[in-house]
Amino acid sequence: MRTKSAIVVGLAAAALAASVPAVAAPVPDPQSRAPRAYCPRLDEALPWYGDNRERLQRTIDERGTCSGRHHGTRPVAAFDWDNTVVKNDITDATLAWALKHDKILRPASWQGTNKWLSPAADHALSSACGASVPVGRPLPTSRDTDCADEIMEIREKERTMAGEPAFTGDWNHRRTVPAYAWIPQLFAGHTPATLTSFARRARAEQLAAPVGSRQTVGTHTVAGYVRYYEQQKDLIRTLKAAGFDVYVVSASAEPIAEAWSGGVGIDREHTIGIRAITDHGRLTTRIKGCGGVADGPGAALPYMDGKRCVINQEIFGIKGSAAWRQQDAAHRITLGAGDADTDVTFVGDATGAHLAVNRNKSELMCRAYDNADGRWMANPMFIDPLPRKAGPYPCSTTGATAPDGSRVPVRRSDGSVVPDQADRAA
Repeated sequence: MRTKSAIVVGLAAAALAASVPAVAAPVPDPQSRAPRAYCPRLDEALPWYGDNRERLQRTIDERGTCSGRHHGTRPVAAFDWDNTVVKNDITDATLAWALKHDKILRPASWQGTNKWLSPAADHALSSACGASVPVGRPLPTSRDTDCADEIMEIREKERTMAGEPAFTGDWNHRRTVPAYAWIPQLFAGHTPATLTSFARRARAEQLAAPVGSRQTVGTHTVAGYVRYYEQQKDLIRTLKAAGFDVYVVSASAEPIAEAWSGGVGIDREHTIGIRAITDHGRLTTRIKGCGGVADGPGAALPYMDGKRCVINQEIFGIKGSAAWRQQDAAHRITLGAGDADTDVTFVGDATGAHLAVNRNKSELMCRAYDNADGRWMANPMFIDPLPRKAGPYPCSTTGATAPDGSRVPVRRSDGSVVPDQADRAA
C-alpha cells in the first residue's frame, strides 16, 4: 500500500473501529459555530449552474479547517478525473498518441493480455497486427491501419471491427470492466516512467489543440483535445486552502493520471489509478487488487464500487472485505465529484457534498436528481455541455447496473425505488 502522509490519524481510527462499534459523526449544524472571519473563497467570476457555487462554498466553510472544527484530522475530497476535472479522456488521448507513434509492444499472445479477451478478439488482433514484428518490439500502428483500428474498436466499443464481442466470461460489473483493464495491460513491457512520458507528450498535444479538435487514428475519428475545467481547478485550489486533503481517484492507469494531476496541484501521493504490477521495473499485465480481491487480471479496479474500495483502503486504511462497504461518517470523504455511473458509489459516500457533472449517465443522475440527503448537486459540463436529455432517466426500472451486468432499478439506502427523473441541469 502506498504511504499517504496525511492519513495517520485515519489509520489509527480504522484500527480502533475494528474493536469498538463505530458511531457515525454528526453532520455539523451550520448555525452551531460561525466560520472564522476569513475562509478561502471560490472565484465568483467562474460560472456554475444554479446555486452550486454557493452550496459548495457552504460545505467548504462548514467542513474545512477554517471553521475551527478540526483538530489534527483533515477532511477529504475525492475527484474522478476524465470529464470531471478535465474535458475528454486522458486514457483515450494517451492511447491515440501511442498508436500514432508506434509505442505498443507486440505481446507474445493477445489472449494473454487480458483474461476476458474473447477468442474472436484474439483472432482479429493476431490477423490485423500480424507476426512479422518480434515479440516485445513496437508494432507499426502509425501506418498499419488494420492493427490500429482493431485496438481502437476494442477500446471504444468492446467489439472487433467485424462486430464480435471483444470480451467474454464472468466478472463483477460493479467492480471492473475488462476494457478498462486492457489499456494498462497493452503497455506491458514499458516502465511506469515511460508510460508517464507518453501521457505527458499526449497532454502537450491535447492542450495545444483548439477546443473541438478531432484526430484520426487508423480510420477512427476521436476527440483531439483535452482541457482542464477552470471551475474544478478553482474548487480544488479552494479545498486545499481550506485544509482538505484532495485526491484524484481515476480508472486511468496511474502513470497516465500522474502526468495530468499536477496541473491542478495534486501530487503523485494523492493520485490513485489502475496500478499495474511491475516485474524488474517494467509493467506487466497483472493488476493490483483491492479489498481482499487478489492481484491478478484486474477483477477489482477503481471503477464503480471499486472506487469506494480503493478510497477506503488507500486513504482510510480499511483492510480486507470491509473496504467494499460504506464506512461510518468519520471514515468517509466529505466531498465527492464524478461524471458517470463509474463514480456513483464513491460520490454517494460523501458526507458533505455530491457533485455530479452531467453526462446523462443514468444511475449517477438518478441519484443526483432524487437528492435523497439534500446534498447532491447536478452541474452541466463546463465545456460543450450536452443538451437536455429527451425523456426521463429510467431510475425505477433499468437505471442501475447489477453485479451480473443486468439493468435494475436504482434504490435508496432504505431499499425504496427512486422514481424516474427528468433531466434538469442542462
